[in-house]
Amino acid sequence: MTIINNFGWTTVHNEYAIAHAENEMLPGRVISIKGFKYILITSRGELETELSGKLLYGASQEDLPKVGDWVFYMDYDPQGYIIGVFPRTNELARKTPGSKMQRQILATNVDMALIVQGLDHNFNLMRLERYIVQLESCNIKCIVILNKADLVADEEACRAEVARLGRDCQIIACSTYTQKGLDQLVDILEPLKTYVLIGSSGVGKSSLLNYMRGDQSQKTAETSISNSKGRHTTTTRDLFKLPNGSLMIDTPGMREFGVTHEDGQPSSGVFPMIDKFAADCRYSDCTHTRELGCSVLSALEAGELDAVLYESYRKLKKEQSRFEISADDKKRFGKLSGKISREANSHRKKNKY
Repeated sequence: MTIINNFGWTTVHNEYAIAHAENEMLPGRVISIKGFKYILITSRGELETELSGKLLYGASQEDLPKVGDWVFYMDYDPQGYIIGVFPRTNELARKTPGSKMQRQILATNVDMALIVQGLDHNFNLMRLERYIVQLESCNIKCIVILNKADLVADEEACRAEVARLGRDCQIIACSTYTQKGLDQLVDILEPLKTYVLIGSSGVGKSSLLNYMRGDQSQKTAETSISNSKGRHTTTTRDLFKLPNGSLMIDTPGMREFGVTHEDGQPSSGVFPMIDKFAADCRYSDCTHTRELGCSVLSALEAGELDAVLYESYRKLKKEQSRFEISADDKKRFGKLSGKISREANSHRKKNKY
């Protein structure tokens, strides 16, 4: 299994495979999805596969294989069929773009995310905060990449803006034009670890990936001059093995990155600047919006808490709550529908003639 060892295969995966594999079941990792085709890296190299009927018709959308997943497949030359998905260490998810309160999984089994922002019109502190909050909720740490550093005169001012968030994450300023900071970026990537590149269209993710891969495989495009919005050059999610042995998942540019409410989401650490004052609130379940004795509101009034960060907190918490309520309603509706279906089946059986 030398090949898959180079794609993050660990003793934990090996133990799971030994315990759950059945006849002719083999392990592989999803490195790309092209429509109905799933490209795996296997002990024999790359293999094009499709979903088995059991998965295609019996699994929910979230449970279907995603880029980064380890799966069981059966090899029927020249292609294979995926028949099961290994347990995931984590899932990078967002709210599905649009008005629907649904969860979309972007990648799985991620060790760390690289959030890329361009130091042009793309730089947006609250958008960065949104990315980090969702990553924290998904139990994924991040590194902030400030690309296009050649376009600003005061790089340190941009670093200071990111530091306002009070986040414990590394910040790297770089430029694919001058190649400043790119070696530093490559040096922090660890062999066999899985990273994911996320950011809006036009921030330079494809150019960064090209540098890390040492080639020009990923298409790049200029940012639109008329509206400063990036053009989509990456259209699928793909996992690449870099020359230093680390693994990188590239994602299409995202103009929407809605937050969700993740099961088991930590109660602290998601909003560190709020947590800093929340410990002294009078009530343990304080919402930090209107309660008497709220230390967060006191800090806001005294100017100790950044008003912009507080408003961002309120907005993101409201989105999380809205998503949670929608998810709970969906579960209740599902249980009710199941109960009605069971009662109807029971009635039909009792009244057969």
